[in-house]
Order: sequence, then C-alpha cells, then structure tokens
Amino acid sequence: MSTAILTGQPVPGSSIEDDLRSLGFDVRRAADAAEAETLLAQVPGDQRVAVVDAAFVGHLHALRLGLTDPRFPLAAVPGAVTAQKAGRQVLTRAMARETSAGTGTSPGLAAGQGGATTTAGCLADRIAAELEADGAEVHRPELGSLVAVVPTDPQERNEARQAVAAVDDEAIRLKSAVKARDGFFTTFCISPYSRYIARWCARRGLTPNQVTTASLLTALVAAACAATGTRGGFVAAGVLLIASFVLDCTDGQLARYSLQYSTLGAWLDATFDRAKEYAYYAGLALGAARGGDDVWALALGAMVLQTCRHVVDFSFNESNHDATANTSPTAALSDRLDSVGWTVWARRMIVLPIGERWALIAVFTAATTPRITFCVLLVGCAIAAAYTTAGRLLRSVTRKATRTDRAARALADLADRGPLAEVLARIVRGLARRLPGIAAPALALLGGLAVVVPAALAGFGSRWVVAGALVHVVTSALAVARPLKGALDWLVPPFFRAAEYGTILALAAHAGVHGALPAAYGLVAAVAYHHYDTVYRIRGSAGAPPAGLVRAIGGQEGRTLLVAVLAALLTAVQFKVALTALAVLVAVLVLAESIRFWVVSHLRGEPAVHDEGEPA
Repeated sequence: MSTAILTGQPVPGSSIEDDLRSLGFDVRRAADAAEAETLLAQVPGDQRVAVVDAAFVGHLHALRLGLTDPRFPLAAVPGAVTAQKAGRQVLTRAMARETSAGTGTSPGLAAGQGGATTTAGCLADRIAAELEADGAEVHRPELGSLVAVVPTDPQERNEARQAVAAVDDEAIRLKSAVKARDGFFTTFCISPYSRYIARWCARRGLTPNQVTTASLLTALVAAACAATGTRGGFVAAGVLLIASFVLDCTDGQLARYSLQYSTLGAWLDATFDRAKEYAYYAGLALGAARGGDDVWALALGAMVLQTCRHVVDFSFNESNHDATANTSPTAALSDRLDSVGWTVWARRMIVLPIGERWALIAVFTAATTPRITFCVLLVGCAIAAAYTTAGRLLRSVTRKATRTDRAARALADLADRGPLAEVLARIVRGLARRLPGIAAPALALLGGLAVVVPAALAGFGSRWVVAGALVHVVTSALAVARPLKGALDWLVPPFFRAAEYGTILALAAHAGVHGALPAAYGLVAAVAYHHYDTVYRIRGSAGAPPAGLVRAIGGQEGRTLLVAVLAALLTAVQFKVALTALAVLVAVLVLAESIRFWVVSHLRGEPAVHDEGEPA
C-alpha cells in the first residue's frame, strides 16, 4: 500500500482524496509541515509515500504520471511530490529542512497548465525544490495539455476546473500508450485497435506480464501449426503469428497505459520476443522437413543474421550512450530526412523492424513454402542490415566524439571474452596499446574470417578450421586487450558474433548427417540467449553476467575453438551428438543464472525499467 499525505486546508468539493484512493494511496491529512513530517516517519521505509497539496486541481492522469510511475525513485508534478524506497531518505531530509525552517503550509502559486512551475509556494513544491537543491534527480513528467495546478483563490480554482473539463485525459492516456516512434505496419495496422485491447485488459486487472505470456503461447501454437507441414497448418500459423504480434504490442501499451513497469516485465518482454521468433523458425523448418525439404540451414542463417543485426544496434548504441560531442554530418542529414513526411516511413520500413518482419513471415508462410519464406526473409534482413550498418559506419567516421569508460565496459561485456582471450590479453596488452586506433575491429574481422572461411570452404574435419580458430583466439585477445573507445570499436562484438555463429553453421552444414543442423540451431539459440541477456542487463544498469558464468561456457573464442576441435576429431554422427550436448549444457547454465538474476532483482524491488527495445 502507498501512502499520500494531504497538506493544507481541505477545499470544499475537491475530488483529490478520492482521486488518490483510486490510484491506490492510503490518504492521511496533515495540518502543517510538522505533522506531515510525523506522518512521513510513520510510513514503512519500503513503501511509496507522496506529499500532495489539498488544493490541487488537475487531471487524474496527471497525478498518475507524477505519483505512480515505478521507474523513478523521486517524481513530482505541481502540487505533489513522491518517493519510492530508494528516494525515501532524501525526501525525509528535505521534509526535515522544511519543518525546521518553520515555513508552514500556506498554499502558494504552483503551476499553470502543462506543468510549468511559477512559484513553489505549497509544501509539496518546496520539498521538490529542496530535493533538487540537494542534488537528487526528480522526475517531472511531460504533462502536455494535462492540468496540474494549486490555485490561490476561487477565481483561479474555477478557471483550473474549466481547463480540466476541456481536456479529455482518457484520450491522452490512450494516445500516450502507443510508442511515439514505431514501424509503419504497427502504427497503421495494429496500434489503432490494440490500444483499446490494452485498456480492456487494464480494466479487468490483467498485467503486462500475463499478456506477454499469452503472446508467447500464441506464437508457440503458431510454430506448432507450421510444423505440421500442411497448407492449412501454414495458413493457421500465419494468422496466429499476427495475433501473437497484436498481443506483443498490447503488453507494452498496457504497461504504458497503467504504468505497470517492472524489471521482470522488461526482461520477459525482450526474451519472449526472441523465443517466439526463433521457435517459429524451427516450426517452419520442421514443417518443411515433413514435406521433404531440408531448410534448417536457412533457418539457422536467418537466426544468425537477425542476431548479428541486433548486436550491431546494441553495440553502436552502447558505444555512444553517453559520448560527448555526439554530432556528425550524417546525423544532421538523417534529421533533415526525417523532416520530410514520406521519408520517415520509408526509412522505418527498410530496416525491417519486428512488425514488418513478422507480417512478411506470416504472409509468406500462409501463401508460399517455408523455403521461399526463409529466402525472402534473408534477403530483406540482409538489405536492412546493410542499410543500418552503413549509416552507423558513416556516423562513426564523421563524428568527433569522446567515448567514456562506461561505454568501453559495455562493449567489453558484449564482446563475451572467455578465459583464453582473458589470459592472452594480459600478455599482449603492451603490444595492443601500440597498435593504431582501427586495430581492434580490424583484428576482430580478420580473426573471424580466419576461422569462418576454412569452415565454409575446407569441409568437415579439416585441420585448417582448427588453425583458423587458434588465430581467432589470438586476434580476439589483441582486440579486447585495451579499452574499446575507438570510433569503430563497436564493430568488435558483431564480428565476434558472426565468427562464432558462422563457424557453427558452416561445420554443421558440412557434417552431412541428419540432425546436425537442428543441433547447431539449438546451440546458437542457447548462446544467442546468453548474448541477449547480457544486453538486457546492461540496459537495466545491472552490469554483465557473472564472470564465472562467462568462463564456464568458454567465452566466444573458447566455444569457437571447441566446436572446431570437435569437428576435426569426431565423426559426423559424434559431432552431432557433441553439438547437442553442448547446446543443452550452455542452455542450462545461462537460463538458470538468468532466471535467478531477474527473479531475485524483481523480488528485491529493484528500480523498474521499461525498455522499448526493438521498434515494433
């Protein structure tokens, strides 16, 4: 239960007390600042508490935005301030200073429509000002046309109430439930009605996590339909995949509509997206096999390409997360293009976001064959990857920016350096520091080519692949031996991903035995989950997975070398069994640690996050 402390004299006809109760607050009244301080001390330290002026006039949604968003330890709107567990200590100090100053609780001028503070006269506004003066970060939500004021006389109160009546806050709430920046398909084909599904869910007490789970189950049923290999199954799979995507949009809109953000929810939403897509690829491959067509190599290729696309996005964004002087002529050109209406949608569609991608997969599944579906998907993803990577390269080479230690740490975590590279990096650190700035991505690329090319061309069992993998280990160590702060160092993690996944794909394809490619698919899926989990932890400011886990699963260079050695020493059938065992081992280790971490973080009440992730 949250607690709201109403300060100041009650106003006849005011709905503030009922509004606060409707938002889940237990309302208590304080006659002055001293009594408010006493009531504040009585609220358990792990509960949210708000201080609200009794004269507040405004929209219910303005109060909801200011007082119930779980992502911010401290937040305020004119006439109200709130603190969660993490912000209670600084709130208590600010309240104590107000009490000791003896300023009382006479209502003052708070703010006008839209949230622009004019005079912080009421106790809540003075506390918010004290918090900011103390160096605390107080979230002040954008209210737009929503009203939040503390009038000082009857005329102002009457004008404020008229302003509240003139604006439909429910319409604003529904509109704000939709992402501000989304794909064409989602914006025009899904969001016009999915927002109402989100409201329906909110009114029935459903949570975003429940809707996320429903989306996953629907996608798994779609994958099962595709696995039947029949035309009716393919049509049903396409329809269910779209239904799953509608629910996927709904869960985020429900979270924004009802402000039900959570650390666990952000993780579930992100990981389930990957699980749905890759399970569907597997379903298509199984369905094709029932018809006598082996498309597992295409399915694995689609997974590899899509995962590498994502890691390009993650790495680039993290490398520039807090870079200074973060400008470039390419970025300026991009902004100018976005000012022209049709180019915005063309550019959003060409990157093939999840909405367009799932629509493409659904339509081609229902109308054609799995082979055609995968071929079209690979071509589309390749074009999107070329477009986005080219843009990032141009921005990087034209940008004069200084990368921070935080960015370098994030890239090092994304690189997934194992024990072999870690030991060698200490040995070659002096040499690495003398290499030119372009050395890290160049070494990562050359090392990857050294192992992938022999794996693709030399055939199964070739010792050249092992030699290439050893070269890859050395170049990986050199690439990460110094902080990744160069203009193009964000390319290191994508090159590592492409080397590892590409080697597994090539060797499994060359094994030539039934089941080798599905085993490789499982291994890449398990490793990719580990890499995505690393991203989600970094985005949630939780740091990388434990070093012990990274060492236990070998790091990217260790796994690549191990797969190369297994292919050289074992028969094709034995290699298939080894890949399966490795996939199970990696999956068990990374899933157990990931689930433990995110569930514990949720139970500990870690600050909620809402990661918009990939554009829908």
